[in-house]
Amino acid sequence: MNVEYANPSQLCPTYGWTHVASVTGGKTIYISGQVGINERGEVVGKGDMKAQTEQAFRNIEVALHAAGATFKDVVKTSLFVVGLCPEHVPIIREVRSRYVSSENPPVSTLVGVQALVGPD
Repeated sequence: MNVEYANPSQLCPTYGWTHVASVTGGKTIYISGQVGINERGEVVGKGDMKAQTEQAFRNIEVALHAAGATFKDVVKTSLFVVGLCPEHVPIIREVRSRYVSSENPPVSTLVGVQALVGPD
């Protein structure tokens, strides 16, 4: 798989994400939305943004490995956060930075939502 990353100078600076990624060849892997739930179905870090973000990224890592991939293969992420507010962003960035490539981070979208499938 060949991936080309670009951050055009006419677009805003990035902080751990890339504006454009184009992919040729290889295979595409789709992973269902992951949340702060462990392998026993238990909520991890109820009410704790960092703990839940860490669990979600661990879950994604497990899913990637099951498909023969790693975070280095991730080209796009979409993050949905219940009640997103500005103070959540540095927490999410810090956790994400431990998983995604700092040299070529994936294209990423962060969206605040009212609710997800579970209440916690």
